[in-house]
Amino acid sequence: MDIWPILWLIVLVLFSAFFSGSEMSFASLSKTKLKTMVQDGKKGAKTALSLSEKFDSLLSTLLVGNNIVNIAASSIATVLFSRRFGEEYGPVVATVIMTVVILIFGEITPKTLANDHPEKTAIRSAPILRIINTVFTPINFLFSLWKKLVNKIFKGETDQSITEEELITIIDEAEETGSLDEQESELIRSAIEFNDVDVEDILTPRVDIVAIAEDAPIDDIAETFRTQRFSRLPVYRGSIDNIIGLLHERDFHNMLYEKKTDISEILRSVVYIPEKMKTSKLLRTFQKSKVHMAIVVDEFGGTAGIVTLEDVLEGLVGEIWDEHDEVVEECRKVGDNIYLISCSAQFDTVAETLGFTDEENDSATIGGWVQKELGKIPEAGDSFKYDNLSVEVTKTEHRRAIEIKVTVEEPITEEETADGKKEKDKDKDKDKEKDKEKDKE
Repeated sequence: MDIWPILWLIVLVLFSAFFSGSEMSFASLSKTKLKTMVQDGKKGAKTALSLSEKFDSLLSTLLVGNNIVNIAASSIATVLFSRRFGEEYGPVVATVIMTVVILIFGEITPKTLANDHPEKTAIRSAPILRIINTVFTPINFLFSLWKKLVNKIFKGETDQSITEEELITIIDEAEETGSLDEQESELIRSAIEFNDVDVEDILTPRVDIVAIAEDAPIDDIAETFRTQRFSRLPVYRGSIDNIIGLLHERDFHNMLYEKKTDISEILRSVVYIPEKMKTSKLLRTFQKSKVHMAIVVDEFGGTAGIVTLEDVLEGLVGEIWDEHDEVVEECRKVGDNIYLISCSAQFDTVAETLGFTDEENDSATIGGWVQKELGKIPEAGDSFKYDNLSVEVTKTEHRRAIEIKVTVEEPITEEETADGKKEKDKDKDKDKEKDKEKDKE
């Protein structure tokens, strides 16, 4: 048997593997990683990046090249095996053997290896592909014209943008693979969702505002600063709905040192914002106005609460405690499946911790959710059940719940839920029958 046809077959199969592996590597590589390699001066990365940015042209080159070598290999094999096994069986044997060889060595194996290390494979194949791509330029030009014709015939909108949900999914995958740790991924998620948070979700409500009257005695103001340990206090005239400025502790103590008594001379201007303002816009407002606190007003112009720069930053990085803060654990486990939960805690955070959902809930905090479920002003001792949760109000203040105790029971199965619904329906039917009997009497 002539050795040259066999050598040509080996070379063609190797080229088939090269084209297949290159196609997979350029299709699955990360341009972000490739750009990072270019910045780091990785040899060949710039060429690979240049080819990846013209992927349509490169894909034509790879497909044409792959088909040429596969057809050539099949033709040579047919001739070779026809000589060996005759015209009757030679083409059949050639088809079977070349199908197996090209499938294993020309497709599956190179694509598997390239998919495991796409950037590295792309960089290694880039110099050869650049030469082949240049040679195939006339062919690629014809295919580009054909592509434009097909797009005109089959018109369709293509959206290349990445949605917020897709971006979060990418971050989750990066965390699973170890590219990002939990803290990094959480910070990125918070930054992505930052623009979706309203001021009303992070403000300190009106009932919790510590403010002072414009005509309050100096001793009372000093005592408020001492006991509350705030660096600034809102100052109101008449009622808290008419906040006229902010009093800074440092300015107040400087005033006392200078033996002055009129706080109106040292009041700082106040910024008013609506409840529905996005926190991202609020942050820019703080930067522009050079203040750290804003007064949140409701739709009627009254004071709904206050919000600080710290509140905004906590939306990104989580709770920030300083040396004067009393650390409060919002969801504390006190027993087997028993939790004490602060009603100021974010509903979504607690729901995720306890593993339940309430799609009908539109309250930002646990306190709002409890009030909605009770359907009245909460009182200590009030309780209700929600799915597999037993909820009891343990503390109240100013006609609102401050703390609840939640007992997580065994998860309710779908069958139990269905049975429970049937029982309720039966009870309703019985009640209707009783009402009908009463009407007859």
